[in-house]
Amino acid sequence: METKAIATKFVRHDVPELNTLQNAKVYLLREKLNKGEKMNRAEKNWLAEAVNRNAFFKRAVPLQGYRFGFEDVLKTYVVKQYGSWQEYNAPDKTSLKSIVYGRIDQIAEISK
Repeated sequence: METKAIATKFVRHDVPELNTLQNAKVYLLREKLNKGEKMNRAEKNWLAEAVNRNAFFKRAVPLQGYRFGFEDVLKTYVVKQYGSWQEYNAPDKTSLKSIVYGRIDQIAEISK
């Protein structure tokens, strides 16, 4: 098993050292996944929310100039709602349903 980096810097300006973020939720989750542990329901729901509600990345969470990638645990879904399709990334359908508001007509997983 290859070791995945905790985070990578994505800004040009100076940012605090990565180890200063060790108590952040996203850091702890990435560290847990790197150890091969599974996410619980609350963590999956939080990750789905964090990934889909940020303006920087589709499959990562930004924090203080660092990009915490979760490509290894996220799946891509398309959701039909109110006659249109929207793309989301989430660990599973249950966590996706927790962040989508309103009536969902259909959910399909996109395999890549």
